Amino acid sequence: MQNTFPRGIHPAHNKSLTDKKNIEFMPPPATVYIPLSQHIGKSAKCIVNVGDRVTEGQKIGEADGFVGAPVFSSVSGVVKNIEMRPTVLASAEHVVIERDESISGVFRFEPLADKSREKLLERIKEAGIVGMGGAGFPTHVKLSPKEKIDTFIINAAECEPYITCDYRIMLEYTEPFLRGAMYMANAVGLNKVYIGIEDNKADAAALLTRIASEKHIDAEVKVLKSKYPQGAEKQLIYAMTGRKVPVGALPSRVGVIVDNVHTALSVCLAVEDGQPLYKRIMTVTGGAVNQPKNFWAAGGTTYGEAIAFCGGAKDGEDAPVKFISGGPMMGISVSDEEISCTKTTSQLLLMTDKEASISSPLPCINCSRCAAVCPMHLMPMYIDSYILAGDVRGAVKYGAKNCIECGCCAYTCPAKRPLVQSIRLAKKKSREAGL
Repeated sequence: MQNTFPRGIHPAHNKSLTDKKNIEFMPPPATVYIPLSQHIGKSAKCIVNVGDRVTEGQKIGEADGFVGAPVFSSVSGVVKNIEMRPTVLASAEHVVIERDESISGVFRFEPLADKSREKLLERIKEAGIVGMGGAGFPTHVKLSPKEKIDTFIINAAECEPYITCDYRIMLEYTEPFLRGAMYMANAVGLNKVYIGIEDNKADAAALLTRIASEKHIDAEVKVLKSKYPQGAEKQLIYAMTGRKVPVGALPSRVGVIVDNVHTALSVCLAVEDGQPLYKRIMTVTGGAVNQPKNFWAAGGTTYGEAIAFCGGAKDGEDAPVKFISGGPMMGISVSDEEISCTKTTSQLLLMTDKEASISSPLPCINCSRCAAVCPMHLMPMYIDSYILAGDVRGAVKYGAKNCIECGCCAYTCPAKRPLVQSIRLAKKKSREAGL
């Protein structure tokens, strides 16, 4: 059976800054700024008012619609304001809570005694759990497909350079992670979990296999070739099963559901401890960080405070020239350290001049390297040229809407063309045109 996918690239892993760093606990900041939009779908509806006293774990935002998720306070304190603030992609309503140590108590649901399929889905929904490796799709929705599912896969590839939070979870929270993965499989009517992990994490693969055997958890670990973007859903499914997800279709079309390592851990904590999702493990790293770390961060912690917990940014020739929320391939460049950490903030990356490419793009030389590495078999150079010429239909014709925005094209382009940005623009223009 396959253990990789066609095409792709082999960027440097750059994980050595944090792959040996144990997960720490960052003390919650004095004030948290919790966005009500932390997932795909409509923002949560605020259910608190200025002046309210709230406890850690208390619901402050109600899910608005089926494709939604509630939001919880990450500290005990007083609601100081409800205001619009910037996020990575736009702006959203935030609940500003000032921590108050005189307010005691932590909210928890009752541990789930009835672990039937229906009760598992209900707990996952009420705990506000979303996909924590990407866009934040509400997990109860993903685990409620119309199609029949026969395979549940945990994406443990963590193929993005630098990031190591999932790797450390597998090493330090091995049993809870495995139990959470099994709860998710049970929620779709299955009793077995498949875990896809790259061969640069052989120690984690061996540990998972051993613990699963000792604890009688039916989890099959498949070691995959280290290649980017091995962690993309369609590529992972092909590598694990040989199945091809049709263009425009979800993995459930071919009987598969894929979810993330941290999501599985969060499910376990929600089921067994009754803990809502209001904090997460993240990686702060890069050559421009004084003390790269993996750590638990409270939701609503600003990027600046998270970086400060890691000793701050370096000065001089190692000062950051690029600040990315996420990984270097699919992350978003940001400039505002007042943006808040959310359920999906897996990494903050501060890159030095030596690590980042900030050269100006040159005209395309028609070398076709971008097409040669594209895992979706697209022609990025044509999409780029058509959208720059204002021809949205031409860009769509060459597959703009099928792009997974993995960044392989831009990585390999000798002219340093901003191909992913062009494709994102083409998608936006195509939606506006109803194409």
